[in-house]
Amino acid sequence: MAVAVKYGWLTDEPIITPDGSLVTTDGGVTVARRVLTMYPGAVLLGNSAGKADGFDVVTFEDLDPTTLVINLDVIDSVSVFQRIHRSGAEPRIMNFQWINPSTFHHPVNFAAMGLSYAMFPTFCAGERTAVEVREVARKWTVPTLADRVRVAWADLGVRAEMVRPRQATDVPVVLYPAISTIARKQPQAFVEIVEAVAKQTPIRVEARLNTTALASDTAMYLSRQKWAKVRPLAKGREEYWDELSKTTAFVGTATEEAYGLEYVEALMAGAVGILPDKPWARRLVPDGYPFLYTNKTQAEQMLLRAVTSPDQCRSEVDAVAARTLAGGPTTGAIQTWIQANHNVANFDEQFKAQVTGWFG
Repeated sequence: MAVAVKYGWLTDEPIITPDGSLVTTDGGVTVARRVLTMYPGAVLLGNSAGKADGFDVVTFEDLDPTTLVINLDVIDSVSVFQRIHRSGAEPRIMNFQWINPSTFHHPVNFAAMGLSYAMFPTFCAGERTAVEVREVARKWTVPTLADRVRVAWADLGVRAEMVRPRQATDVPVVLYPAISTIARKQPQAFVEIVEAVAKQTPIRVEARLNTTALASDTAMYLSRQKWAKVRPLAKGREEYWDELSKTTAFVGTATEEAYGLEYVEALMAGAVGILPDKPWARRLVPDGYPFLYTNKTQAEQMLLRAVTSPDQCRSEVDAVAARTLAGGPTTGAIQTWIQANHNVANFDEQFKAQVTGWFG
């Protein structure tokens, strides 16, 4: 099956470097890379044709109209249909909803998404996102269209082979586990938590942000603190995982997440995760996970423990994970649990099976 991935048409930031590599500007690029890898020979739809690192970039004009277009820019799937349908072909389009629909705010956007969900099957990165897709379709389309909605989902999962050996640092490193400072991430809450801990013990806060977020008030404030460092995103996955191997802990403050890939990857790398006691966070960790907080005071106390006694905290996390596994050693149990519950192979298998079910 010929596959084309469409992503990046709704952003002003380039997603391909001059040497042809995909830039990790946000989670969408990671997902696009994932699909391109799953389907050898898959191409990326772009404004101009060219060769990239491991894949071709083609334009709509050069696209074989029988190609399955997997659209990560879900909001414009109707427009994609119209462009391909000009040739008289019956377009094959699948939505890939990798972020929460609630990320958008304008009624026009919700109406466009509702029509897109009704007319084209939608695969979602996470159960919560699938629930939102159905809610949007039900609220923003007429019943005749809402009844047409086809939705499936799977958790993205992580690649265990990417994990690097832990690297010691002179000062504990605390990660801001996001690449944007949008309201849903509650960056101010993160700043307040780490600032309180920085007054009690030496830490270094690391924030790697996309271009837009680098100019945000939060980034500017952090960059002025002697205990914080704000940088652009890692240039590639190798550098990204190398940085995670040096991370002592991270603090999640988001109100909602479609999935939470960066949190799972940081846990896999051995960082102690301080997470809000919310449904999205509980889905990422074993039952009884010891570092779920209900208020900022608890988060500060947990983070202080994580940076002053990281080995003890990792042991507590491993002990909880080990209780859910059938035997095996306690040390490293959280990594074993993640491989069992957030395995990228499971996502790939479910994704491909659903594509076959929808398109043959």
